[in-house]
Amino acid sequence: MPERILVVDDEPNMLRLLKTILSDQTGYDVVTTNNPLEVSKLLQEDRFDLVISDLKMPLVDGIDLIGIIKKIDPGIPIIIITAYGTIETAEEAVQKGAYDFITKPFRKEAILLTIRRALEWKRMQGELAALKKQ
Repeated sequence: MPERILVVDDEPNMLRLLKTILSDQTGYDVVTTNNPLEVSKLLQEDRFDLVISDLKMPLVDGIDLIGIIKKIDPGIPIIIITAYGTIETAEEAVQKGAYDFITKPFRKEAILLTIRRALEWKRMQGELAALKKQ
């Protein structure tokens, strides 16, 4: 079963780009939404292995979204992408629970590498939890 990725961005062009990169070229199962208010519902109704979210969105920004996601699934890695990246914002995102922070425009290879690392980290966390139960 392919890994499932939820992509949240208010820009339709970015959603299309990420869906193309992630599903057509890597085989990930990608679900997109341009409405950050839908994220809670999507995470409660379905299983996702990773969330990629824009930082600056109307209604709910990426930093607030990290908290919402972590309440529903504390173990899910979250990658924040933004055109407005600063060291302070990146630090805040990671402190709130983001796995990583990528600035736009990004290179396809860079985001794919970050995604692979985040998914591998999640797999290792699952294996570690299973070993602790033994």
